[in-house]
Amino acid sequence: MTKIVIDGENFEVEDGLSVIQACEESGVEIPRFCYHERLSVAGNCRMCLVDVEDARGMSPKPVASCAIPVSEGLIIHTKTERVKNAREGIMEFLLINHPLDCPICDQGGECDLQDQSVAYGHGASRYEQDKRSVENKDMGPFIKTEMTRCIHCTRCVRFSTEVTGINEIGAIGRGRDMEITTYLNKAVTSELSGNVIDLCPVGALTSKPYAFSARPWELKQIESIDVMDAVGSNIRIDTKGNKVMRVLPRINEDVNEEWISDKTRFFWDGLSLQRIDKPYLKENGKFKKVSWEKAISVLSEKLKDSKPNEIASISGDLSSIESIYSLKKLMNSLGSQNTECRQDGSRISGSRERWLFNSKFSGIDDSDGCLLIGTNPRFEAALINSRILRKSKESNYSIGLLGKENELNYGYDFLGDDPNTIKDIINGSHPFCSKLESMKKPIMIVGQGALVGNHGEDFLNLSIKLANKYNFLSSDWNGFNVLHSAAARPGAMEIGFLPGPEGKNLDQIIEGCNSGSISTLFLLGADEVCLSDKSDCFVIYQGHHGDNGAHQADLILPSPSFNEQNGLYMNTEGRVQESVRATFPLGEALEDWKIISMIAEKMKLDFKINNFDELREEIFTLFPDLLEIDNCIEGGNPKELMAEEIKEHIFYNSVENFWLTNSIARSSKILCDRNEFSSNGVFKI
Repeated sequence: MTKIVIDGENFEVEDGLSVIQACEESGVEIPRFCYHERLSVAGNCRMCLVDVEDARGMSPKPVASCAIPVSEGLIIHTKTERVKNAREGIMEFLLINHPLDCPICDQGGECDLQDQSVAYGHGASRYEQDKRSVENKDMGPFIKTEMTRCIHCTRCVRFSTEVTGINEIGAIGRGRDMEITTYLNKAVTSELSGNVIDLCPVGALTSKPYAFSARPWELKQIESIDVMDAVGSNIRIDTKGNKVMRVLPRINEDVNEEWISDKTRFFWDGLSLQRIDKPYLKENGKFKKVSWEKAISVLSEKLKDSKPNEIASISGDLSSIESIYSLKKLMNSLGSQNTECRQDGSRISGSRERWLFNSKFSGIDDSDGCLLIGTNPRFEAALINSRILRKSKESNYSIGLLGKENELNYGYDFLGDDPNTIKDIINGSHPFCSKLESMKKPIMIVGQGALVGNHGEDFLNLSIKLANKYNFLSSDWNGFNVLHSAAARPGAMEIGFLPGPEGKNLDQIIEGCNSGSISTLFLLGADEVCLSDKSDCFVIYQGHHGDNGAHQADLILPSPSFNEQNGLYMNTEGRVQESVRATFPLGEALEDWKIISMIAEKMKLDFKINNFDELREEIFTLFPDLLEIDNCIEGGNPKELMAEEIKEHIFYNSVENFWLTNSIARSSKILCDRNEFSSNGVFKI
């Protein structure tokens, strides 16, 4: 620890901190524009000037606190007249070219420049010359630019290089002629690009879809979690009336730090488009609106007329644990063992350490090497990919990829796309083995693309065998990780929404629906299942968007989307988090558990769900680990099991299209336009 003095008070701070970090930890506010704790130090705004004294005496002029490390006995002054005058001067220079756009600027009310000009500014300007004007840049469909407002803090430049790994934003010119722009005037392409909107301390970079739609003081703010992938990013949903207006990140150091992906940030318009708001029954090939009583009556009769082994259910990728448990309870009461949550055909099963991200996301920072198997983390979990990018910059950090070759924004050793290569690595004959042997705390990330198909479980067993062969597993380190791409999957597996001993898996259910051995199929928000057009199976779809599942259905039951009902989700590292209702359900939609309760009551089954609190209490009783909300449910080291031959096994891309992975994303005009922009490089205005 280092002893320092700040404004006459003694403090002890950690060694190696900068002066601005030491002041922040000590509760002393230092203004800043260019400094950001997650980016490299630029030291170009000079707003964080302070006076310092060391053994040689007082510094001859104020120094930038972001660029000066603390030292033993350092005396820091943050409120002297010289510091005050320096900050006023800096603020006056920053404002000489800044336009008076505050009444129409989307940053108004949340602007660092506004706040700091009031707190540290002079109050008047002596500048009488012409102001500089800068042409706006086209950074793509997400980022709206007003570059005359730019103060050249370079946060966006450093973020582009250091966090996304794509050098897309930079500066040209010098002095008065300096401009922030994209290289060759191209739009930004990163899956994390929207974070520069939050980083910009002025209104130079704002959200294009959100522009001129609301003021921050008009919005109600709800803290929730994201379901666009299995990372479980902490988000804030801002609503106006019953409409979601925007989605912003919340800080959670263990999960998403303070970033979110662009899909998470801009899916919000899809919550109000293509919605199902009434029950529908298909008659003579056309959907007809019916009452809830009629819909439940038809459904109950169909379930009564079907034998238990002729009934199957599939849960979707956005469903909460409570919703899936309600359906599981209904299927158990009907005697059906045909329950499935793995919509992509994955063969993961068994105890939780076989299918969780065991090292946790923070474990990436502690690792000294990485082996990626059958995964594209850039599309499946962009924030995890960013953490790997950060580690890849260390000179001795080796990364290997076995699977489909993709651009991950960092260098790696490509080991091929033949799954049988894993046997060569296990027996030590592959060239990459020498690097694995030198690693003390490596991590392995196995994607769903490696676990799909009849040999998926065998490949999982081989991956565990590989983890035991090298240093991925030890008494104090668990580096074996399975990466999920669906938000609902880990929670569904935790409560056992999988085929029973005599139950059918996904492929067998689909085959049964097409052949006639499955007469009734219940889809709980499952939109990735495709049946034959000739199938006679009666399909019940309970969900919120008119997507693929609803198109195949014979009976549609409207339910709320994740933001319209409370629910628990477990992310890919086993962290249980709660999604909180931000808006009310649309039309006649009812909560998932309530619909299941109505079915059970109509069929006179031996259970009834009286209310949501009782349902959650029942879940906690049966699965007490889920009580650890905001904490990770942990397993031990996975055990080796026998693996069959995998000669016919192949790798898949778990996520083919980053922007359109679920029903909400596919309903979003913003994301659909971004997907079209990705395809042809042209954005429709």
